[in-house]
Amino acid sequence: MKKILFISDFFADEMRGGAEIYDDILINLLQEDDVKVVKLKTTEISDKHIRLYRNCGFHVLVSNFCFMKHDVGGELTSHPGSYSILEHDHKYIMDRDPSPYENFEVPPERIINRVFYANAKNVFAQSKIHAEVIQKNLRINNVIHLGISLWTDEQLEIIERNLNGEKLDDVSIIKSDNPTKNTAVTLEYCRSKQLPCVLIGSSNYEEYIEQLSNHATYAYIPKVLETFNRVLLEARMLDCKILTTNLNGCISEDWFTQYKGKELIEYVREQRPRVYNDIKTALFETKEVERGDHITVILNAYRRPHNLKMQIDAIRSQTTKPAQIWLWVNAHPDNDGYDFKGLDIDRVFHNDHNWKFYGRFAAALLADTEYIAIFDDDTVPGSKWFENCLSTMTTNEGILGSAGVILTGNRYVQHDRCGWPSQNEEVTEVDLVGHAWFFKREWLKYLWQEKPTTWDNGEDIQFAFMAKIHGGIPTYCPPHPPSDKEMHGSVLGNELGIDDKATSTNSAVSHQQFFNERDVCVQTGIKKGWKTVRGITL
Repeated sequence: MKKILFISDFFADEMRGGAEIYDDILINLLQEDDVKVVKLKTTEISDKHIRLYRNCGFHVLVSNFCFMKHDVGGELTSHPGSYSILEHDHKYIMDRDPSPYENFEVPPERIINRVFYANAKNVFAQSKIHAEVIQKNLRINNVIHLGISLWTDEQLEIIERNLNGEKLDDVSIIKSDNPTKNTAVTLEYCRSKQLPCVLIGSSNYEEYIEQLSNHATYAYIPKVLETFNRVLLEARMLDCKILTTNLNGCISEDWFTQYKGKELIEYVREQRPRVYNDIKTALFETKEVERGDHITVILNAYRRPHNLKMQIDAIRSQTTKPAQIWLWVNAHPDNDGYDFKGLDIDRVFHNDHNWKFYGRFAAALLADTEYIAIFDDDTVPGSKWFENCLSTMTTNEGILGSAGVILTGNRYVQHDRCGWPSQNEEVTEVDLVGHAWFFKREWLKYLWQEKPTTWDNGEDIQFAFMAKIHGGIPTYCPPHPPSDKEMHGSVLGNELGIDDKATSTNSAVSHQQFFNERDVCVQTGIKKGWKTVRGITL
């Protein structure tokens, strides 16, 4: 027997909001289909419940979860693919509303619960715009666009009975105490336009539909981006005119303007089995979550510890999950007192010395995975970065990175850039890479085969020329297409990398000294026999 543990803040027997009505219809459809459904409120459940039900073969379906305990979320997240999310609003945003931001692109620091959404088997979205906004902000590929809400046959029959009644030439507005429903603003708008209006509302569905059907127009001025809005569709099924804005998910659907009245009722009725089947199939189909047990990630903390949570969330959100995330901490006053143990990571190397650039590569020697992924502290990858690197390895095996350098002269400053700064469509061979590295662990031996030119600079140069000279290992930039930034190794390079904490602009080391050291590193490699992409010589 198929089994679902259904978790929500409230159920329909205690609250009749749109989310609760939808959930109740879905639960009944599952039960009618011989699926065993156990309902538990977020305030009643613990991590022990999750483990118990998972061990008994239940898939967890999470609806509204504002009151869910931290340990429950942690237990779910630690088992990717064991749960799905039925998303009714925007609980991945601090204020649960993307509408104040241009193109609904929420600043990264306002995003929450990213890992919870990324590790879900499915994230169900009710409308086209809802799905697009989730994907845009969370950079995840497990979102399923359902395309419509759910109504029972009984509800549709009630709507149909009230379809052809006489309508008053005025405007109805749903009375709600919920501030997000914007009743006062909608009422004020209608009055400012001198439109006669009346407040309606009833907990009895038949009475509410009768009220809605008695008025020629239904008005609703949303305060937030509504993920669907059932009332708008009910008004159209009742052949009412609509006065609203584009902040409604149902309006984003192609079919919304095609149907009205009886035709819309029939369309909604026909779509219910399709939506239910899409949900059921996604819940119970076998979908292996690629864990990427062959990748160890190493992050670096020095002067930007505030970037770590964003980096970790982006790494946990990869379409290919890494085996572990390690953190190498170089001593600096900027990270004194930072709670590194509170981060979602597996290992911390907390040093009382600044080992600069090479320390993290030393930590990589302790990894027991095929691949190593290292990130600078200003580098946040797109969700498909590991997937992109593994794909590139099948065609162009080598040291991979997000910011490539092709030398055009025998000084470091003489170069062309590749990767996220220039956005190359194809795999491109380069002389060295930085910001994000992806390579086979066994190649570390080339980095440590000889003492570096300097311990203060140039680990990226040293690694590239030593691997090329001694191992015949080339260096590449995987594709960084402008059309898909989820493939990029760095999506916030300009925003995070150019500040007074960057080593290249650090007042403790002059700009000229920094680049002079890199020139020496380049020239050392060429002297040793480094064959660069453009055949540079001294």
